[in-house]
Amino acid sequence: MENQENKTEVQENQNKSQEYGAESITILKGIEAVRKRAAMYIGDTSKRGFHHIIWEVVDNGIDEHLAGFCKNIKVTIHQDNSVTVEDDGRGIPVDLHPQENRPAVEVVLTTLHAGGKFDKKSYQVSGGLHGVGVTATNALSEFLEVEIKRNNKLYKQRYEKGVPVTALTIVQENIEGSGTKIRFKADPTIFSESVIDFELVKKRLKELAYLNKGLTIELKDKRTNTENKFFFEGGLKEFVEDLNKSKNILNKKIIYILKQSENVIFELAMQYNYTYSEHLLSFVNNINTIEGGTHVVGFYTALTRVINEYIKKIEKDLKLDGEDVREGLTAIISLKVPEPQFEGQTKTKLGNSEIKGLVSSIAYESLRDFFAENPQEAKLIVSKCIESFKAREAARKARELVRRKGALDGGGLPGKLADCQEKDPSKAEIFIVEGDSAGGSCKLARKREFQAVLPLRGKILNVEKSRIDKVFKNNEIISLISALGCGINEELDLNKVRYHKIIIMADSDSDGNHISCLVLTFLYRYMKKLIENGYVYLAVTPLYRVKKGVQSYYCYDDKELEETLNKIGKENVVITRFKGLGEMNPDQLAETAVNPETRKLKRVTIQDAEAANEIFTILMGEEVIQRREFIFNHAKEAELDV
Repeated sequence: MENQENKTEVQENQNKSQEYGAESITILKGIEAVRKRAAMYIGDTSKRGFHHIIWEVVDNGIDEHLAGFCKNIKVTIHQDNSVTVEDDGRGIPVDLHPQENRPAVEVVLTTLHAGGKFDKKSYQVSGGLHGVGVTATNALSEFLEVEIKRNNKLYKQRYEKGVPVTALTIVQENIEGSGTKIRFKADPTIFSESVIDFELVKKRLKELAYLNKGLTIELKDKRTNTENKFFFEGGLKEFVEDLNKSKNILNKKIIYILKQSENVIFELAMQYNYTYSEHLLSFVNNINTIEGGTHVVGFYTALTRVINEYIKKIEKDLKLDGEDVREGLTAIISLKVPEPQFEGQTKTKLGNSEIKGLVSSIAYESLRDFFAENPQEAKLIVSKCIESFKAREAARKARELVRRKGALDGGGLPGKLADCQEKDPSKAEIFIVEGDSAGGSCKLARKREFQAVLPLRGKILNVEKSRIDKVFKNNEIISLISALGCGINEELDLNKVRYHKIIIMADSDSDGNHISCLVLTFLYRYMKKLIENGYVYLAVTPLYRVKKGVQSYYCYDDKELEETLNKIGKENVVITRFKGLGEMNPDQLAETAVNPETRKLKRVTIQDAEAANEIFTILMGEEVIQRREFIFNHAKEAELDV
């Protein structure tokens, strides 16, 4: 009987395999392919991808500017979260395409790998090389309307989910000027996001204005009646000044290079400050290459070589490496390349092998000349680099001592860590809590099966104001490194991290916020991959408990307290203000901040390194007024993960 069943099963499998023929192959064409596999074309369908479709339309106007035809770009965010992007370039062609026998604009908006950027006749330099940019925006939009000024006429056409629903028609004649105006709204069935982040859009447009001297970019948000206008005659110099505005400057004169070689334009602005971290931004054809590439490697090679040659005049036996010469450096590289080779459609790393040598040669000659012509500035820079070298040597010795204790390789867990039983990091959590009292409450409130607790004493070292050798001498930081088990900086291994939820828990007051910020600053500077991969959270702890009868209500700020009192009535209400987590009994702490079923967490995200660097510099730097203004303006902003 069993043999008969086996034969029947084999026969059924054979029949199924025979059904797998040509008709089983699904072919996704054009718009359909983009909608089905959106992440392949724009990176993801969350916040990043949601805003990426805006950049694709803006980049078309930027390309017109690079070609010498566009001077103004206007971006408008409407009440319904649709976006209009308008430029005064040449306007997308409207005549019939010879092969497709339909208007060229329709080909551009509906056909992958169709555009004017392949033959280098219309655009010598462009960011959109794959011909999928604005097509992807169209495909992933609930609707898209395009208006084109060209040939003294105004043309208009509407699309829905990438498909034309009207023909291209002339709606006005005898008009002046030229350009393209596109209004679109992201399709809510594709994206998990639905609200446009004004600050994110503002930052990117301001960035583009810095990178393109002579271009005016206007931004209007009709949801809040906010307007911004960006125009920077100084370009990258002004960009560097902006990034360094809250820092103590080393060389007052910004080093600026603008040279062309073999159809490649290399532009650089750089300046040192007295901080201990580097801040470099790199762009290729206005695309932010956040992962760097051959242009960045070429610049680093040149900078290290020039400084080492200068040092030979002072100390023949001393030789610095790249880490030494980059401490305190703020630099922006902007490259214009006719044929850039990016890694993927999202373009985060430049791969052209020939660029490394070309950039290195240009940068070396220019930096060497600057050092020769500006001896005082050169001495200041070199002196800081030598100090960095000596501190790094001290840090190396401290690091080796720490490694022997096991803190950098996951061994020798700190004695004050109350670990959990779960060994699968994806199921394990750790609470980083300030103080033994709060730590004790948290230990009683936790589920020891999968929740660990690490209490820290007092405010940990402010790493924004400390070199790495001091970091390795701080007991609380060493305990944190040891507990997480994944190492730091270039040695950080995500496969070794012991918990995939790292939850910072502090009091809901100014001291607690400061402590949280110190821990976040350390994680950002030395364990940034943990934040980038979504492992870091902030526990939302209550400030008040309101008890009326047998019912308790937890309030997280004064506003919520007032709203609660208005809702339940102010009579016969007992209000308790928690002075700290240590005052809360374990049941209260579990209910509000520890139990996954009832707690609130804020996931810590980094939209990009520049924004995060600016935030941490303001919060932890010397400029008290800037810090106060930032906290006042942004105190309520956070991404909530309930």
